[in-house]
Amino acid sequence: MNQDASNINGAGDARDDFALGVLSVRRSFDRAGASYDAVAVLQTDVRERLLQRLDVTTLAPQVILDAGAGTGHASHALKRRYPVSHVIALDSAFGMLRAAGRHQSSVGCFHRVCADAEHLPLANASVDLIISNLMLQWCDLDAVFAEFRRVLAPDGCLRFTSLGPGTLHELRAAWASVDSHSHVNRFINMHGVSAAMVRAGFAVPVLDVEYYTLFYAEVRGLAADLKGIGAHNVTAGRPKGLTGPRKFAAMQTAYETFRHEGRLPATYEVIFGQA
Repeated sequence: MNQDASNINGAGDARDDFALGVLSVRRSFDRAGASYDAVAVLQTDVRERLLQRLDVTTLAPQVILDAGAGTGHASHALKRRYPVSHVIALDSAFGMLRAAGRHQSSVGCFHRVCADAEHLPLANASVDLIISNLMLQWCDLDAVFAEFRRVLAPDGCLRFTSLGPGTLHELRAAWASVDSHSHVNRFINMHGVSAAMVRAGFAVPVLDVEYYTLFYAEVRGLAADLKGIGAHNVTAGRPKGLTGPRKFAAMQTAYETFRHEGRLPATYEVIFGQA
């Protein structure tokens, strides 16, 4: 999580810097395909909660898009829930989609598509249900919501999760005591996400927040999990190159102030949205 794309000199265009960071994230997720499922505890819990929220709907979708499908667990669950539907597992990381092939079964196959959610290779009004679990925080929200709006059929439904600004606040505070660099991703709050949905033309967006806390014996366990799922720091102001062992040790010491009942917490703010 401490290796970052090279800095852009000269004009210092923040958008280009962000684009390099996102490209680095994509490469990280591509490499993480083999290790992802073993460490994706949060992603699994949030995915199950997101799918449970479909229980209160009466949808009968013909075409379902799982945007940011990762290793395909949600796509498989959606195919079981809606066996006659065409389920499209879309991800920009080929390594993730390769791993998703393991979840094809006698329930029925889903279609794997390697593409960017900001440029969906789908026809206008061709999708009845879009599900997206913990992908949006890595994207340009305006671009993705515009594409979601474009491909959704009339009366189509979007349900998603994303990370909010309270995510990993303990880790952020520990690093802030060490230096002024941005070591932890900053995510858009619920109101910012809602505003982006409205700009894209979604009707009656509904959002709420749930908090999840994972616990670790030491900070290196958290760092290993973040690396294992491919999470990557794309913020402006991130350190360029590797973080030295002395700084990491200082951050570990600072993180100890959060230890409770022998364990270190790592909090995630999860935004649930629908429209």
